[in-house]
Amino acid sequence: QVQLVESGGGLVQPGGSLRLSCAASGSIFSIATMGWYRQAPGKQRELVALMTSGGSTTYADSVKGRFTISRDNAKNTMYLQMNSLEPEDTAVYYCNFRWIRLEYWGQGTQVTVSS
Repeated sequence: QVQLVESGGGLVQPGGSLRLSCAASGSIFSIATMGWYRQAPGKQRELVALMTSGGSTTYADSVKGRFTISRDNAKNTMYLQMNSLEPEDTAVYYCNFRWIRLEYWGQGTQVTVSS
């Protein structure tokens, strides 16, 4: 069992920045593919960014150049640095852990971009 706990969400003005964190329990964090997903009201959950155990990254087109995913395997923690935030980034952001057939989700953290 892997538990994921997100933090760092909140209310920010357009153009502002936030950094999300996802702390994972367990001993296999370093070999898992970790990702951030988001779900806005009335919309399906979508991929924001992911990072493989080897460090390869994938970003949604809508966040390329603004968001950066990273991980600290020594701390079992993944991050999402979000810059130049837009109202369209408003959503609940979820942390995801995948390794072979194991998959876990965090409880989500709300990000609201509004003036």
